[in-house]
Amino acid sequence: MKVLLVNGSPHEAGCTFTALSEIASELEKNGVETEIFQLGTAPVRGCIACHGCSERTDGHCIFDDAVNAAADRLKTADALVIGTPVYFAGIAGQVKSFMDRLFYSAEGPMLRGKPAAAVMSCRRGGASSTFDQMNHYFTIREMPVVSSKYWNAVHGNTPDEVRQDLEGLQIMRTLARNMAWMLKNKEAGMAAGVELPELEPRIATNFIR
Repeated sequence: MKVLLVNGSPHEAGCTFTALSEIASELEKNGVETEIFQLGTAPVRGCIACHGCSERTDGHCIFDDAVNAAADRLKTADALVIGTPVYFAGIAGQVKSFMDRLFYSAEGPMLRGKPAAAVMSCRRGGASSTFDQMNHYFTIREMPVVSSKYWNAVHGNTPDEVRQDLEGLQIMRTLARNMAWMLKNKEAGMAAGVELPELEPRIATNFIR
C-alpha cells in the first residue's frame, strides 16, 4: 500500500511539508509506504477546457508539467493527500490549477475508490473554507474522504511554529492512522472478493434547453 502526498507549497521544506511529514511518518509506522511529491515553483497552467485529455488513454493533460508527473505516480498509489498553504482563505493558485487539471484529466481508475484527504497550512485563519473547497474535488471523483478528529489544518508562520501546534500535529497523526485503517480494510475487502460498486454510464443533465 502506498500513499501519494502532494506538497502544494512553493517552499519545499516549509509549513505544509511539516504537516505532510507528520502524516507520512505515522503512515510508515502503520506499514504504509509514502511518497511526498513537491509541486515546486514552476508555473502550473490552468485548465483551458480544450477537452484534449478526453481523447487520451494515459490520464494525461495536453500540457506536460507537474500535473502529468503526479498522474503517473497516482497509477501506483492507493491513496492521495494534497496539502496547500492558505492564501486569502482559499487554495493557493498553483494548487487550484493543479487540482483542476488533475481531477479532470485523470478521471477514472486513477482516482475512483482511492481514499483521499486535504491538508491546510495557515498562519491564523481561512483553513475551514479551504478544506471545504478541496473536498469538492474528492467527492466528485468518488474518492472516500478520510477524516481526522478535527479539520485537517496546522497553524504557524514557520515550520518551527507548526511544530509547536501540538493539536495540529495530533490531527495529522490521527488522519494518517485513519487512512492506514481504511486502506487495510479496503485491501481485505478486495481480497475477499468485494469489488468497487458498479459504475453506470454518466448522465449529464443540462438545465438550459
